[in-house]
Parts: sequence; C-alpha cells; structure tokens
Amino acid sequence: MKSECNSLGSESKFIVENREIAVGGPTPTLRDHEKLVRKTLSLCPECYRILPAVIFEREGKIWIRRICPEHGEVEEVYWGDSKLYYKAMEWSNIDLKIKVANVEYKYPCPFSCGLCPIHKNYTSLVNIVLTNRCNLTCWYCFFYAEKAGFVYEPSLKTLREMVREVKKQHPYGGALAVQLTGGEPTLRDDLVDIVKMLKEEGIKHIQLNTNGLVFSYSNGSILAKQLRDAGVNTVYLSFDGVSPKVNFKNHWEIPYILENFRKGNMRSVVLVPTVIKGWNTDELGAIIRFAAENIDVVRGVNFQPVSLTGLMPRSEREKYRITIPEVIKLIEEQTDGEIPVDAWYPVPVTIPLSRFIIAFTGKHKLLMNVHPACGMATYVYVDKRGGKVHFIPISEFIDIDGFFNYLSEKADEIESGANKYIVGLKVIYNILTKFIKRKTLPDGTSLRRILLNIFLRHNYEALAVFHYKFLFLGMMHFMDLYNYDIERVKHCAIHYVTPDKRVIPFCAFNVIPDVYRDAIQRKYGIDLEEWVKMKGYKSWSEAFPKHKRDIGKLTRGEPYRKAYANFKEYLSKE
Repeated sequence: MKSECNSLGSESKFIVENREIAVGGPTPTLRDHEKLVRKTLSLCPECYRILPAVIFEREGKIWIRRICPEHGEVEEVYWGDSKLYYKAMEWSNIDLKIKVANVEYKYPCPFSCGLCPIHKNYTSLVNIVLTNRCNLTCWYCFFYAEKAGFVYEPSLKTLREMVREVKKQHPYGGALAVQLTGGEPTLRDDLVDIVKMLKEEGIKHIQLNTNGLVFSYSNGSILAKQLRDAGVNTVYLSFDGVSPKVNFKNHWEIPYILENFRKGNMRSVVLVPTVIKGWNTDELGAIIRFAAENIDVVRGVNFQPVSLTGLMPRSEREKYRITIPEVIKLIEEQTDGEIPVDAWYPVPVTIPLSRFIIAFTGKHKLLMNVHPACGMATYVYVDKRGGKVHFIPISEFIDIDGFFNYLSEKADEIESGANKYIVGLKVIYNILTKFIKRKTLPDGTSLRRILLNIFLRHNYEALAVFHYKFLFLGMMHFMDLYNYDIERVKHCAIHYVTPDKRVIPFCAFNVIPDVYRDAIQRKYGIDLEEWVKMKGYKSWSEAFPKHKRDIGKLTRGEPYRKAYANFKEYLSKE
C-alpha cells in the first residue's frame, strides 16, 4: 500500500478528465476493540483523493476507514458479519498477470483503467452498453438519455471492433461471455443483428440485461424467439420483489414476460433484485420462492445489495446500506433455515477446479479470480413434492470444502510433475465415492453422472445440465465511494468495453462516472435534438417512448392471477 501511495509523495497530484486528483493522506489508526484485518487504498467520496485505508473488525462486523486531509474521516461497514468474511477470505484469490494491456499505467489505480498492466485479472464477463435510452423514468436513476442530454448508441461496426478488442485476451480471458446492457437494450431496433454479430465473432455466452417490459407486449414471444434463435443464452431480468409497491418497475408485467419467454423458448432467466435495506429486505425469501415456482424458465436469482450513489450523510447510508452477509442471513430466516448461511461460498472457490483442468489438459480455462469480498453464491435443488416448495442446498449433496481443497492438492501434484493420468483416476474415484453425500437427486437423477460429465467434458454443455437441475442463487455487491477498496478493483473480472478500445472494471466505470462512464459516453454520443432529426422522428415523445400500462387489465389477466396466486399477502402491501 505504502509503495504505490508514497512513491508519488504525500501531496502528489495529477489531472484526469480535467479533474485534479490528489494522492496521499494520514494512515488511519485503530481504536479500542478494533482488530486490523488488512491495509488497502481507498478514495475520498468528495474529491477522489487516493488515501491509505484500513479494513478492520469491530463488534462482529468488518469496516473500512480512511482520512482525507480536506474532507475528514470516512468510515463505512464493509461486510456486516466478520465470521462470514473470514470464511470468504479462506478462498482468497491469486494474482494473475494479464498478457494484453490496453492502456499504459500512467496514474495510480483506479485512474489508469482500460486495462492497465497492473490489473490482476482477466475479463470473465464483458458488459457492452448498447444505449442510454430507457422506456422508464425511475426516480432513483440519474443517467438516461433525456437527463444526460445526448444519446449514446454505438454502431454495429463499432460494437464489432469493441468485441474484437476484448477477444485479444483469449484464451486467458476476453469476450467469450458478453452482457448486453444499457439503458434499456431492447430499445435498439438492431438488437437481433447485434446478437448475430456476437455469435459471428465467436462469443459463446450472451446475456441480455433488461427490465423486460418490451417482452410483455403481444409480440413479446416473437422477439424472445428471435433473440433466442440468434444466440441469446440468458436474460438478466430486473425483479426487485413480488409486491407492486417494491417492484414498481415491472411487477404487473412480469407474469406476461415469463409467459412470452415460455412461448419463445427463452428458458434461461435470472431474476436480478437490487436489495435495499427497509425497502425489499422482507421479500427476499418470497423472491426465491417466486423463482422456484417458475423454474421451467427461471434458472437463478442474482441479488445485488445496493450501491449508494451521490453524496449521502452517514445517517442516510445506515438507512439503506446492506451487505452480503446480512442478505444471506435474511434468506436463511425467510426460507425457514432451508437455505442456511453456511451453504454460501465466494466466487474464487471454483479456482481449484479450473487449476486442475488446466494442469491435466494443458489447455487454459478461465479462472474466476475475483476478490472474495465481491460476491458469494450457492445452488439449491427445488423440491416440489407434496405440493409445497422446499429447498435443498448443494451443501447437502456435496462436501464443498473437501471437494475443492482436494482438487487444489491434486492440481499441485500434477504441477509438481506427478503422472497426471494416475492422479486423474484417483480424482474420478474420489469424486464418485468420497465427496458426494447423496448419490441421487430427489427426482432420481444421478448426481454422480452429472458431476462426472462436467469433470470429463469440462465444457459449456456439461455445465448446462447441472444448471438446469439446480437453482442458482448469487450475491454480487458492487462498490460505491463509501466502501471503495482499490484492491477489489484490481481483481475485477466484470468489465466494460468502450468505443475507444478501453476495457474498464465495473467499479471504476460506474463508481467514478465523470472519469469513465459519463465522460466516454458523452464523447461518443449525439446531441438529443440532432439524434431525433437524424432518426427521422417527428417529436421527442416518438423518439423516446415511455412504457404505459393498464394496471386493471393486467391484474385481471390469467397469467397475473396464476403467477401471484401464492403471494397474495404481498399484493396489498402498503
């Protein structure tokens, strides 16, 4: 920490996007009953000064603290439970040296993003912003076309060039998995052509991040089928809760969206709730049950604890802030203990499997090398026997700790020169006999056969069989300026690619928008008035259509009544 900060001097400064950034400040001290966990670097939420920071334990929680010489001390909860934090850190990630850098290392992290040579991870998922237009005007959204004053929509040619830039990381990383996002990407008239282009470029996995409203229309099933046939694998569907008060964005439309996905064979949907304390934290279990009731099309739920934007006093942050452990505990409570806290693991838990496959085959596989504090996940089997939904966590089927620790040991053996075929036979034998707690799933499917197929084929299709048997539950907490840990940025694997050929970590792109997201999109955007004329629209309302709904008609429909039949207590929530 000290070397990167002090090498520039305590009062070093540099200019980025016409903004002066200072470096250095006093190292925070610990107080009574505080235990140092590690040191890192952070930012001042007001001036972006790069500051020494300490991450420490106090009263069963993990906190981060730094002191800006101009704006004073900032302290924020980092993880709401120290026990679960230490469990996650047991699977600490490794540092990778990227082989393709897009930009020079000119300024200290996170102000040289793009990727710079000191970044410690490849791109696992690349986000491509297709537009900043949206068919909603949510009160908390601060960036859509009308507010921004311009339209950002890269051409198909530019998008192809952007994808090719990220692919230079392959086979170590790169754009083999792409998420199309916005704004609302379904507003692009050429969305199907964009998906086809991605498949032409060799992209294996395409996710569409959407509010889904376009799919609720009468022709929604046609669009869903067109996108599925073109190559969309998964839809990341905004879904903040089962009640209309909480999920005001698409509560009424969700049943019709899912129905059109069924008709259009779009059967891999992940519900994406933004979790805000006091807003939807009493509906977490209900969200999972809703996913389970629609498991024929819904494959998972990816909870995202809220990232607090803008300058907020501490009282406001405490009102809305919730962290990964707190969400996991609430899920345990709201599922009557069926999805327990100890069933969750951080993303790097999968590294031993990738390491073993790399050692055995000699071919590189993507290492999910994100920081352990970025997210946790689990899988649950949905048991509908007896007419009621029950959940059985994957930890009831597999000895997770034993399995991945064993693979790590065997990867070490092969890397040390052991005969890989003998080691491989031992691994297969132990997978089948030692680490599986239940040989079959409740539906009679052989779990051993599924895992053996993954292990022997280690490809996308083999993993898909597992995903269709279990419901994925994920937890990804993107940072904000109050809990900002630069070490997490360095290990980020979810990146944005931009028209200027930069590949920018998520928590740099969105958390420092005037340096990255807003600045880049404004540079490559078109003035609103000019865009309206260029597209031949007669008016603003025609150019930027907003979603309109007939709530009475929607609630009377059979899909709505059927979808929410078991959630009636939430429909009148005040």
